[in-house]
Amino acid sequence: MMLSPLCKRSLSRGQWLALVPVALIFGPLLPGLVWALAPALDGAVWLDLWLDAQWPQALRATLLSSVLGSALALVMAMLLASWHYPGTLWLTLQRRLPLLLALPHAAFAVGLFFLLAPSGWLARGVAQVIGWVSPPDLITVQDPYGLSLALALAIKESWFLLWVLAALLGEQQVSRQMVVARLLGYSRAQAWRLILWPQLLPRLGWPLAAVLAYGLSVVDMAIILGPNTPPTLAVLVWRWLTDPDVAMQARGAAASLVLLVLLLVAAALARGFWRWRQRHRPDPDGLRYATAAPGWFKLHIPLFLTGYAVLAVLLLWSFAEAWFFPALWPDSLSWQAWLTADWAPFWTTLWLAAVASLLCLPAALVWLEWGPQRLNAALYLPLIVPAMPLVAAQYAALLKLQLDGTAVGLVWSHLLWVLPYMVLTLVGAYRAFDTRVLVSARALGCTRLQACLRVKWPLLMRPILATFAVGFAVSVAQYLPTLFAGGGRFVTVTTEAVALSAGGNRRVLAVQALLQIALPVAAFALAAWMPYWLGRHRKGLR
Repeated sequence: MMLSPLCKRSLSRGQWLALVPVALIFGPLLPGLVWALAPALDGAVWLDLWLDAQWPQALRATLLSSVLGSALALVMAMLLASWHYPGTLWLTLQRRLPLLLALPHAAFAVGLFFLLAPSGWLARGVAQVIGWVSPPDLITVQDPYGLSLALALAIKESWFLLWVLAALLGEQQVSRQMVVARLLGYSRAQAWRLILWPQLLPRLGWPLAAVLAYGLSVVDMAIILGPNTPPTLAVLVWRWLTDPDVAMQARGAAASLVLLVLLLVAAALARGFWRWRQRHRPDPDGLRYATAAPGWFKLHIPLFLTGYAVLAVLLLWSFAEAWFFPALWPDSLSWQAWLTADWAPFWTTLWLAAVASLLCLPAALVWLEWGPQRLNAALYLPLIVPAMPLVAAQYAALLKLQLDGTAVGLVWSHLLWVLPYMVLTLVGAYRAFDTRVLVSARALGCTRLQACLRVKWPLLMRPILATFAVGFAVSVAQYLPTLFAGGGRFVTVTTEAVALSAGGNRRVLAVQALLQIALPVAAFALAAWMPYWLGRHRKGLR
């Protein structure tokens, strides 16, 4: 059936409306990449990078922390899913995930440092048994390979991969296959190994690439938990790019390309290994084995207990008046750290995250309604590419436009990461929406926009509010864009916490870390409460 000219014009207007905000967010990146990475085309720059004394050890620490952290995160998520899905414990894990996912990376790293430091809570607990009277020397040794950073990445990203697996396992097609396999007599382990994992692992490719890309380019967690002399490659790139010397900036541009090459090489190796494994995988022999999950080790207990312990130790340090080693509990508690806290970073973070989320939410809705969905993969690129080249491109574009150090430039720098996360969060609910409802609204005389405003988007209010909370949390956690685009004029709770971790007062640091946690937790709580308030007179919207 041929569309009328009016429908064609309406469709083109909708696509135009969807493409304009995306073009404004992504468009300046293209010339920015040219301006930022052009110095790396000089061969002398690569020679200087190769001869730099910090380069080999920084590269080793980056590879070990990112690859080991990503691999451990995947293994832990796979084990938890294989052992507990389906079952009541799996549902319990799903209910606990939102709080842990709301923990920003920097705040989690600060809390983990308070746990693992020589005078941390873990050492204090051991001291009660062994009798230490001073922090032990055996854990004061410098961590040159970034093992603490790898552990932090493994725990934090395993929660993200569990969230992705929960969404995949919620699909009816996957859950039915598990039921059929169990009815045919296959054990839980066999069903996962023979049926589910061959289907789910390829679909985990993009989330796992995002995890590895974050591990390669993470700066805030690496400053708090990583090695210092030399640091990881991402921290080294950040220092070089912010150096006033043009030669050092060129070296930073070249090293940022190395991060991108490392990701591409790792992705190619993983894809090649998966194809080789599929070709050489033996056919199922039809034998059934009665295997069960090991009852002697509960992986979910230490994994989730770490998250709660991080919150607890941050709370204790924020109220501690005096807390000397090896005491397991502060000698006295006080509100002094909260009463004297600097709240300026909190309010800056609040308005910045609110503005970025409010700008991206309508852009995400319009994109999912009218935008070309085949371009979603391009929209997700900031999530699966190391952040350092993109941040450098943003900064170069802001310098050319003379918007560095301005509120407009700072908000725009956050949109590049907030929008993809919001689209990724909302796309599942959007695709699952019953289109017959929209067709009925159109048949009653509503335009497509009116049908969305009056029918579709109100029915999707719960996932829309959850998407806003996700975008808000993503903006709160941004460290590199705030540093580069803000030009030192805007201080958020994230940048303040990382700055204090270099040797500031632990009580002040704990307060800023808790403020960083409080913002996304409040956003998720508001997103959970708002549907009940908005639907108080409409039972179907609750």
